[in-house]
Amino acid sequence: MSEESSGKPPAPDLPKYLREPLEKQSPERLETVATYAQELADWKRQERQDELERRRAEEEVDEEQLAELKDREVSTDPEDYEDVPASGAYITVKTTKQTDQKKYKYYYWQWREGDSWKNEYIAPVNPQQ
Repeated sequence: MSEESSGKPPAPDLPKYLREPLEKQSPERLETVATYAQELADWKRQERQDELERRRAEEEVDEEQLAELKDREVSTDPEDYEDVPASGAYITVKTTKQTDQKKYKYYYWQWREGDSWKNEYIAPVNPQQ
């Protein structure tokens, strides 16, 4: 009898080492696993959000820096940038290079995308006069 004709649900895209042991479990054990998996997923989402908020609080530029960018006619609206999401992105300062005499600092948009961080260049912190 095929899986389709038996009413068995189609297998999700899981590695074999996860899928096969699950298929051998009782309904009660599967419900316990499902509850734990949901709680774990919720916890991981909250951990990711907490990390984002902590990092944002540490790295986000202040109102004075935002005003300075606006005075220089540099947009601080994420919608003016092609790849920057409308929500969740913030402006930060990154040092890309440092020598004994000088630090090269730039404004960047920064945001979380899945498990990684994304950045998009905005402008130098101290433009050449």
